[in-house]
Amino acid sequence: RIPRNTVTMAALTQSLTFTGQRVVSRAQQAPKRASVTTKAALKHADELLETATKMTQPGKGILAMDESNATCGSRLEGVGVENIEENRRRYRELLITTPNLGEHIGGAILFEETLYQSCADGTSFVDALNAQGIYPGIKVDKGLRPLANTNESWCQGLDDLADRAAAYYEQGARFCKWRSVVSIPDGPTRTAVTDCAYGLARYAAIVQNAGLVPIVEPEILLDGEHGIDETFEVASWVWAETFKYLADNNVSFERMLLKPSMVGPGADCPTRNTAEEVADYTLRMLNSRVPPATAGIMFLSGGLSELDSTLYLNAMNQSPNPWHVSFSYARALQNTVLKTWAGDDAKKDEAQAILARRAKENGQAQLGKFVAGDVSDSESESTYQKNYVY
Repeated sequence: RIPRNTVTMAALTQSLTFTGQRVVSRAQQAPKRASVTTKAALKHADELLETATKMTQPGKGILAMDESNATCGSRLEGVGVENIEENRRRYRELLITTPNLGEHIGGAILFEETLYQSCADGTSFVDALNAQGIYPGIKVDKGLRPLANTNESWCQGLDDLADRAAAYYEQGARFCKWRSVVSIPDGPTRTAVTDCAYGLARYAAIVQNAGLVPIVEPEILLDGEHGIDETFEVASWVWAETFKYLADNNVSFERMLLKPSMVGPGADCPTRNTAEEVADYTLRMLNSRVPPATAGIMFLSGGLSELDSTLYLNAMNQSPNPWHVSFSYARALQNTVLKTWAGDDAKKDEAQAILARRAKENGQAQLGKFVAGDVSDSESESTYQKNYVY
C-alpha cells in the first residue's frame, strides 16, 4: 500500500543511527551543523529533565483526561448526564481526587477548561494533582482539519502555541500533549505523513522552550481491515519521519515522551493477534526507530478494551527495555469508572475504587507483573469508536 520511495533516505539514516547501527550513505557525508540550543531551552533544561524523570518512575503511567468538551459531553450523555460545565467538573474532580492515585499515576493530561477549574472545596485542580505527586499536563493541539487534495487530515495549533504554552506553564502545567494521526484506509500519503511528523517536531521544540515536557503522539488509527504487518510498515515510516524531524528541530529526547499506538491489526481485520504477537511487533518497531535516550514510551489504548490494553502492556515488559514502557490511557482507565458513577455522587467512592484498581493494574503491567483475574463486562468490551475525534 505504501510507495517504496516514500520513506526518505534521511529518515532511515537518522533512525538507524539512533539505534547504534553503522550506516554508510551520502547523508552522512553532509557537513556537520552546529547544535542550536536557545536560551529558553537552557533556562528550563534541568526542570524539564526532572519532570520527565519523575513521570517515568517504575510502575507509573499517565491518566489521559483531556477529552474536548464535546467528546467528554457525549460520554456523559451516554450515561444519562447532561453535558454542562459543572457536570464535566464534577466528573473530573472524581478522577483527580481518587485516594492514592499518585502511587501509579505520574501525570494527568487535562483539557484547557479543566486546567483552570477547582474542586468543590475551592482547591484548584492543579493543587489537587500536585498534592498527590501527579504532574498536571495540558492538551495543546487544536484538533484535526481536512488535508487538501487528500482524504486525510492535519493537526492545527502551531500559530499561537508559544504564547499559550507560556500561559499554561504559568497556570501550573509542566507537560503537554499534541496528537496527530495517520489513517491507513485513507492513505497514507507522503503529504500526510510529512505534515504529521513535522508538526509534532515543531510543537515539541516550541513547548520545551516554554518549560513543558512534550508528549509526541503520532497515532496510527485503528480504523480499517489491514493486518498487523501493514500496520508495522506504516508505523515504521511514520516513526522514522517523526524522529528525523525531531532531530532536525533540536528537540531533547531525554526531555520528551513518545505516545504511540501499539502495532496491531485494524479494528475490522478478521485476523486477531495475541498479546504476545502485538508486543513482539511493537517492540521490534521501538528498537528500530526510537532513540534509547527517549525518556518514556507511554502507549495510547486507541480503542482497545481495558483488559487488552493492560495485557498488551504487560507482555511488552516481560524483558528489560531501554526506555520506560508504560501507559497514557483515557478510555482504558475511565470506561468502567464513568459507567459506575453515571452522575450519582453516592457512587463516587465505588467509581474511585475502580480507577485506583485500574491504575494499579497498569502500574503492575509496566513492571511486567500483571496477572488477570475476574473482570467485568465493561472491562472486556472494546472502547473502539470509528473515526474517533477528541
